[in-house]
Amino acid sequence: IVPAAPFLTYDPMDVIIALGGLILGPMMALLITLIAAFIEWMTISDTGVIGFLMNVLSSGTFACTVALIYHKKKSLKTAGIGLVCGVVLMVITMLLWNYIITPIYQGVPREVVAGMLPTVFLPFNAIKGGLNAALTFLLYRPVIGMLRSAKLLPASKATAKKTQIVPIVIAVAVIVTCVLVILSMQGII
Repeated sequence: IVPAAPFLTYDPMDVIIALGGLILGPMMALLITLIAAFIEWMTISDTGVIGFLMNVLSSGTFACTVALIYHKKKSLKTAGIGLVCGVVLMVITMLLWNYIITPIYQGVPREVVAGMLPTVFLPFNAIKGGLNAALTFLLYRPVIGMLRSAKLLPASKATAKKTQIVPIVIAVAVIVTCVLVILSMQGII
């Protein structure tokens, strides 16, 4: 996403973890985070224990925040609030942890990392969070519907509500904006 930091890669794992958290609650979001980060560490990751730690911090902050807020009162509004809060807290958390860990991981002075915070880590985490939140929002209802159709979740006791188009348009706009920003950062547009 950010050419200056090829070690930062986007992976939609947080979407699946957040969906799990929305469906099963914040503790399951944490457990799914730990399992997914561990499997990634043991299989495809080349970042070792530091990558595992950063994945747990990033994914856990996002997904657990979303799930915690949503499970207080399950509604479209709290889902949206949870997703926005999850992105904001994940970005703040990762700025702090990148400031602490990146000098060790990359072997660069902390001053170099401090300069990267607004130009590399902030845009990366904001784009990653925005994509994850928008995709989670767009996928939640279809995933729940499929799980209920397959009898893997109980039928909803709530009355069916008309699909609200404004949140969907906002989610799509966020995805399009993130993609355009990524393309412009890559020098493609």
